[in-house]
Amino acid sequence: MLFQKKVDRAMDYAHQSGGHDPEKEQEEREEDIRKEVEKGDTLAMIVSALLVILPVAVVALLLLALFGALPLLLG
Repeated sequence: MLFQKKVDRAMDYAHQSGGHDPEKEQEEREEDIRKEVEKGDTLAMIVSALLVILPVAVVALLLLALFGALPLLLG
């Protein structure tokens, strides 16, 4: 690499100074989210997801069943 010595020094400095730790940052983000989500919010999110996803899934299943039965109906 062209600037290998500089890269090595920068990596050593970052490691010694306690630089970027992705696992620690992820844990902190998860803790922040848990603090912001209230007790009833989880149930509300599940219900709203079901209200959005279920109608689309039912329509898709009905269309698949209709196309599957189409040869029998026209047969």
